[in-house]
Amino acid sequence: MSEQRYWAGPAIAAAAAGMVLWIGASLLSGRREAWDSSMYWSVAYPVALMLCGGLGYAFPERPWRWALALFEGQFLGMVVRNGELGGLWPLGLVLFAIISLPGIATAQIARRLASRTTR
Repeated sequence: MSEQRYWAGPAIAAAAAGMVLWIGASLLSGRREAWDSSMYWSVAYPVALMLCGGLGYAFPERPWRWALALFEGQFLGMVVRNGELGGLWPLGLVLFAIISLPGIATAQIARRLASRTTR
């Protein structure tokens, strides 16, 4: 399998999951931005971390990519939900990168578990 095919599927799935989590939490909470609601931090964010771990386990080569794709997918979800990019979008990208750090750690831990179970 080519390298591009290997990473394209999980990256697209991660970004789509991020969009769904963001838009879902935003709509269900009635907030314009999902991270302004407790639902995001108590439901959507933990689910995002679990997805990062699952992708890191299933696709262990450079698993940090899946976490970044998922959280930048949330950024795209925010843009779609709000209907505009807004003037603070660079700050939003930075904040999503920061909150992706636990997802990156989770994906790395899952990668290590995957390598131990396949030996």
